[in-house]
Amino acid sequence: MRAFRNGITRILNGLAGISFLAMVILTCWQVLTRYVLKNPSTWSEELVGYLFAWMSLLGASIVTSERGHMNIPIIVERFREAPQKALNCLGEIIAFLFSATILVFGGLQITTLAMGQMTSSLGVPIGIFYVVLPLCGVLNMVYTILNIIDILQNNVGEREAV
Repeated sequence: MRAFRNGITRILNGLAGISFLAMVILTCWQVLTRYVLKNPSTWSEELVGYLFAWMSLLGASIVTSERGHMNIPIIVERFREAPQKALNCLGEIIAFLFSATILVFGGLQITTLAMGQMTSSLGVPIGIFYVVLPLCGVLNMVYTILNIIDILQNNVGEREAV
C-alpha cells in the first residue's frame, strides 16, 4: 500500500511541478509579448490562471497524503493513544466527507454545467479546466482512506520520503 501511495504522490508532484514550470514559461512569454513585442498574449494569461488552480488543487491533494491538513494537535496530544487514534480518524473522516461532497459531487456538477461555456481566449470548454475538482476530490478520498489505515495500524510516522 505504501508503494501505491508513493506512486500517486510522485505523479502528483510531477504534475504540480510541470504546472509550475509551464506557469513560469508562460508568464515570461506574457512579459516578452507585452513589453518587447508590444502585442500582449491574452491566451497565455488565461492559461496561467487555470494552471495555477490545477497546481493549487494538486498541491492540496499532496498535503492530504501527508496528513498536513488543518488540525489542532495540542488538543489531540493531551489524550491517551486510543482517543488520539479516534480523533485522528475523525479528522480523516471529515476530510473524506468534505472531499466527497464539495470536490467530487460539487465538482461534477460545475464541470458538467461549464462544459457548455467556452473560454474567452483559448476557445475550449471551461469544464475541462474544472475537471481537476472531482479528480482531486477522489484523490483526497483515497488518501484519507489510506491515512485511516495507517492511523489504525500505527504506521503514521513510517512513510518513506517521496
